[in-house]
Amino acid sequence: MLPEVRPHVSTALADQLEHQLDLAPHLEAGQLDVERVAGIAVVAAAHCDGYAATGHLLGLLAALPAPTKAGERFWSDLWRSSGTAYLLPGNIKAPVLRSLAGEGTALARQVLSAVDEMTPPQRVAAGKVIGQALVESDHLPDLKTQVIGELWLRDFELTAWRVLHADRRSDDPAGRKAFLDAWTSV
Repeated sequence: MLPEVRPHVSTALADQLEHQLDLAPHLEAGQLDVERVAGIAVVAAAHCDGYAATGHLLGLLAALPAPTKAGERFWSDLWRSSGTAYLLPGNIKAPVLRSLAGEGTALARQVLSAVDEMTPPQRVAAGKVIGQALVESDHLPDLKTQVIGELWLRDFELTAWRVLHADRRSDDPAGRKAFLDAWTSV
């Protein structure tokens, strides 16, 4: 079961709405004209990759055992095998909760720090722990534990990168113009 990403407006999106469209956060819906609604749609569309990646990152976490008493052994084994405490529930709780509100960059940075800290043998060992948990929970007995774990870990890492990449400042008119000039002059 995937956790739902709450339909809150992220801080970055709210800042862009206020800056680009001169929309105060307390503005009532009745005061919005068609042009402002279209502007909101454009700004929201610009952020949809980040929201989708954040939702996927949370979905990957949701596939693992919950950080409850029943899941303690998994999280302990993951910590020992990976050699990193970055992924312990106590260390990712705040970024996970912010991600549920649409702010996935803190979690993405934490994930990339964890993966970066792992040595190749630790990554393999973490993949085995993750794969075993996924095989047990997803009932995928026909797939090898190691393969599933490696795929999950690779997806987790790449999704974290997508969250950070989508968060880059794309609302810079000078940057967009420089990009267009560079590509039209080739």
